[in-house]
Amino acid sequence: MAPQLATLSDAPRHGEWLYELKFDGYRLLARTDAAGVQCFTRNGHDWTAKLPQLAESVTDLGVADSWLDGEMVVLNATGIPDFQLLQNAFETPRRRGAHAPVSSASAGIVYYVFDMPFYRGYDLRDVPLKQRRALLERVLAKHQSSNIKFSAAFDAPCKELTESACKLGLEGLIAKRADSPYQSRRSTDWVKLKCGYRKAFLICGYTDPKGARTGLGALLLGHYDDSNKLQYAGNVGTGFSDKTLFELTRVLEKTAIENSPFAAKPAIAGKPHWVQPTLQADVSFAEWTKTGRIRHGVFRGLSESEKLPMTTSDKKQGAKTAASAKTRDAVRVVLPKSLRITNPERVVDARSGLTKLDVIKHYAVVAAVMLPHLKSRPVSLVRAPTGTDGELFFQKHAKAEEIPGIKLLDQALDPGHASLLELTSLTGLLNAAQMNTLEFHTWNGVATAINKPDRMIFDLDPGENVVWPEVQQAALLMRTLLEALALVPFLKTSGGKGLHVVVPLKKQYDWDTVKGFSQAVVQHLAKTIPQKFVAKSGPKNRIGKIFVDYLRNGFGATTVCAWSARARPGLGVSVPFAWEELDSLSGSAHWTVENIAERIAVGNSPWEDYAKSTCSLKEAIKILGYKAG
Repeated sequence: MAPQLATLSDAPRHGEWLYELKFDGYRLLARTDAAGVQCFTRNGHDWTAKLPQLAESVTDLGVADSWLDGEMVVLNATGIPDFQLLQNAFETPRRRGAHAPVSSASAGIVYYVFDMPFYRGYDLRDVPLKQRRALLERVLAKHQSSNIKFSAAFDAPCKELTESACKLGLEGLIAKRADSPYQSRRSTDWVKLKCGYRKAFLICGYTDPKGARTGLGALLLGHYDDSNKLQYAGNVGTGFSDKTLFELTRVLEKTAIENSPFAAKPAIAGKPHWVQPTLQADVSFAEWTKTGRIRHGVFRGLSESEKLPMTTSDKKQGAKTAASAKTRDAVRVVLPKSLRITNPERVVDARSGLTKLDVIKHYAVVAAVMLPHLKSRPVSLVRAPTGTDGELFFQKHAKAEEIPGIKLLDQALDPGHASLLELTSLTGLLNAAQMNTLEFHTWNGVATAINKPDRMIFDLDPGENVVWPEVQQAALLMRTLLEALALVPFLKTSGGKGLHVVVPLKKQYDWDTVKGFSQAVVQHLAKTIPQKFVAKSGPKNRIGKIFVDYLRNGFGATTVCAWSARARPGLGVSVPFAWEELDSLSGSAHWTVENIAERIAVGNSPWEDYAKSTCSLKEAIKILGYKAG
């Protein structure tokens, strides 16, 4: 039985809701019948043999023909669930959502049960949640167990509960509609209220700007520990306006000091500029890392007690600087001296007014985060000699030295054609842009194993009359299906209208198998939710619906590369992002060539687990019942 899943959202506003702690562990469903107890993960893997003590405790409850739903955790010394300790309870630690470890030492695992969809053969799924939980609490109360606990609900205002959970270091809360049924899918009747943090940090230094930014790159943050020692807390490089960057830099330059103010020397890329730690920055962030650093920080302003002492001349200069962004960019972006640019001032996008030089600067700015996505993959170029409003040319092959810095691959990779291209350096990237390339597209396979694709892509392509919130919802539904197939999906904007859901794969199957399976996934989705999805391409087929494009999974097919601009009005950019960020995006072109500098500090970190998440299609093929051909 598939479990009910929660949707990430803000606090619910209407109706009666129950609030439970969001445990940092593994989701687990326990089934009891005449054959005994079986323990299943969220993706349907049988972990009974991995959890002998827990299975025995479920047996001792004496509730035959029932289903229990909950989360298994390991508590730290202060009684808080610790995901790292849970991973350590198994001999082979795995990330959440992956296959089960090989063997278990699970005596310290506690199973917090929060629902009971079946009880003694009775189907309770249509019974209101509040009544199901009342029965569950009575059942568990009769059998005091050291490793099976009832997940209590708390009666207090949502805001107070969330703040308390965050202060304790918990993940947050799960809010559940009290009268809701049990649904084996992701539902808005269950809502995740995740902890976010906000804190005033001392500004202890800053880094140089990169690419199109002026003033400073990122603030180096600090805070005092319990021993009154100033410790490095990480950096924040997003959330600044042009005016703030200018004003803040001028003030910090006046408080410069020679040496680091931190008690221990932090490892910081590049040459930092140290300042007296007197100003405080108000910063929101996602979480603390194990090393005491903040993740995904956003500058919200100076703390309320801080003011920037600006002179009249400073203010005039700041306004002048903010208004001359293009001139500023030309100064700050350092291009190779060997790069010769023709017609740099030619406007390539009438909507934004961006020029060919702006596009080249974009690729200089994103090169460091883009090249890993290009590495080893055949690349195709979309060239726009007259800009986004003109004719586009798609180039898959080239002759030797046609584009300096681009590598020609062995012709045997694509028999009967000229050599495919591989782009491995900043030089190649910029020379391609100089030759009017706006987009870079990559294969789903690498040149060293071209016959076995190492990823699968689903392009959510909205039809006419489909609004952005529907695309966001479609992505969540796609994620639910893929995770049910024991796959780990990642997300990026397309830079156009839709979203790309990317699944890393082990190099096991050929192109026809991967493409055929991806088609079967899309057909299943369209059959299950026909009011939202279609499996056939063509504008007429997807009016008011979303076509999930699986055709990108065939041999020679390509998808726009992460960090590539798009040859569309506005010059949107395809950017990797975390599932938790989906709700905050304004559209698929949320990031553009104009504002991409704000995202560089985040870079590829939302995909940091990508390489560890490669999956075999074998289990997914079995679950879906797919047969090749």
